Amino acid sequence: MKPAIAFWSGGKDSGLALDRVRRACAYDIVALITTVNEQYRRVAMHGVREELIDRQAQAIGIPLHKMYVAGGSSNDDYVPALCRALQRFKAQGLDDVVFGDIFLEDLRQWRENLLNDLGMTGIFSLWKHDTRQLAEEFIERGFKAIVCCVNDAQLKQSDVGSELDAEFFQSLPAGVDSCGENGEYHSFVYDGPIFRRPVAFAVGETVYRPLGAGGLSGGSAARAQAIPVPATSTPTKTKGFWFVDLKLNEPEPAGAVTR
Repeated sequence: MKPAIAFWSGGKDSGLALDRVRRACAYDIVALITTVNEQYRRVAMHGVREELIDRQAQAIGIPLHKMYVAGGSSNDDYVPALCRALQRFKAQGLDDVVFGDIFLEDLRQWRENLLNDLGMTGIFSLWKHDTRQLAEEFIERGFKAIVCCVNDAQLKQSDVGSELDAEFFQSLPAGVDSCGENGEYHSFVYDGPIFRRPVAFAVGETVYRPLGAGGLSGGSAARAQAIPVPATSTPTKTKGFWFVDLKLNEPEPAGAVTR
C-alpha cells in the first residue's frame, strides 16, 4: 500500500474517511494532522481539548502531527502553518493527503490548488456520497461520537452532548445536513472500527459563545469558520455557537506516540 497522511479533526467525517481508506487497502495512513489553536490548545470550531485528540490518535494507533495556529485563526496564520506541515511530509516522500470533505466544491478546489503547488494529491474518500447514507454507514460500522458544537441558527443547546445515533440523525430539522457539512454541528468520535480501544472522556459544562467572542475553539467563531475558505459577505442567521467541554477522565496510556 502507498503511504499517505490524513487530516484529522477528531470528528465523524474524518473518522469515516479514514475507515473507508483503510478498508480499500490502497493507502497506509502513517500520520494524522490536526489543527490546534496555539493559545487555547483546542481544535478550532470543535472546541475539543488537545489532549483528547492525542488520546484519539493513541487509540487508533497512528502518530499525530499537531499544526498550531495563532488565536485569530486567520488565513494569514493558517496557510503558512499548513504549508510547513505538508512540506514536512512531502520531504519524507509522502505525496497523498486524505480529507473528509463531502460536497463543498470551493473547499475542495482550495485544497487541491494548494496541494498542487506542493506536488501533492488530495484523496477524498467521502466525496459526493449522499450524506444520509453516510450517516447510516457511520452507525452500521459501529462508530460512536458525541456532538461537541452546534450552530445556533440550525440547532439548539439541548443538541450539544447528544450521541450521534439513529435517533439524533432522524431528529435533525429540515435543511440541516445529516453530516453537518455546512457547519451545522461538529462532533467528537470516541469509538469504532478504526479504534483499538474507546477513548474515555467526561462531559463537562455547556457554554454559549456569540460570534466574535473568544470561545472554546479559541478566537472568533466567525473567523474560524473562514478557514481555509475565505469569508463571504452573505448574511448569516448565526448568532453564536453552543459548545460542550469534554475532558479526560483516565491516566495517559503508556507508549503514546506523536510526531
